[in-house]
Amino acid sequence: MGQIKVTKCDIEGLYVIEPAVHQDARGYFVETYNQRDFAEAGLNMVFVQDNQSKSTKGVLRGLHFQKEFPQGKLVRVLQGKVFDVAVDVRQNSPTYGKWFGVELSEENMKQFYISEGFAHGFLVMSDEAVFAYKVTDFYHPGDEGGIMWNDPDIAVKWPVTDGMEILLSDKDKVQPSFKDTFKFK
Repeated sequence: MGQIKVTKCDIEGLYVIEPAVHQDARGYFVETYNQRDFAEAGLNMVFVQDNQSKSTKGVLRGLHFQKEFPQGKLVRVLQGKVFDVAVDVRQNSPTYGKWFGVELSEENMKQFYISEGFAHGFLVMSDEAVFAYKVTDFYHPGDEGGIMWNDPDIAVKWPVTDGMEILLSDKDKVQPSFKDTFKFK
């Protein structure tokens, strides 16, 4: 295999990716994406768009998903540190409603690949964080759904530290519960 280490997570469709980092007295070089290396690891997705956000400590973005046009996401942190979470929302999956979280930082340079069919969110743990991600489908306005970040049925163990204020968007303040989001008809 090439310049990456790929670890499959306990939930099918989630992968932690560690690229090779080449450091010397000048700094470092890292290849953050190489289609051949990903293909050798069995990751054959095609990315169509790159996104980036900057947030301050305590910002929690998520848990978001796409309804009709699901996106796979390759996420990483350029500056700072976040706790990144994926929740399985594939209704026929044996891990439906389960979550997995991983710390991503500029120091560890880990990446997290989240296949289509997951809700995604992250909590900023550092004073600031710059978050970058590639997606497998274009953004479609009006196609986004969400689940409340602190849903008791999912029970994500967010690493909220003493005195940390959780900062949510107006949209995320009113996201429905997991049960209300995915009522069977």
